[in-house]
Amino acid sequence: MSLQAELEHYRNMLIVRLRGELDHHTADVVRFKMEEAIARGKTDHVILSLKELQFMDSSGLGVILGRYKQVKSRGGKMVVCDVNPNVQRLFELSGIFKIITMHDNERTAITSLEVVS
Repeated sequence: MSLQAELEHYRNMLIVRLRGELDHHTADVVRFKMEEAIARGKTDHVILSLKELQFMDSSGLGVILGRYKQVKSRGGKMVVCDVNPNVQRLFELSGIFKIITMHDNERTAITSLEVVS
């Protein structure tokens, strides 16, 4: 299975919707698209919507952590939402929820970042 990445700028946020599998085969494409979108746009914050992400490995975690550092260095925040149970378990094991907040859906994620802005 492949990966589809939909990127949308909303106000000062970049919403990234991932569908499929984020692994060592697809990680570089996602990394490049997100880096470019963050650098080029008026992006303060990033929302990762993972409702349709079926699988992620350590390469995917590396992409997320790298973009987290990129956004944080610009004074922004990254949050995740709609995380399916398999990916949530990986996040819990990795400890990523110590630095990245999880929300139930995009609406609550957007609202949380609008308060920060």
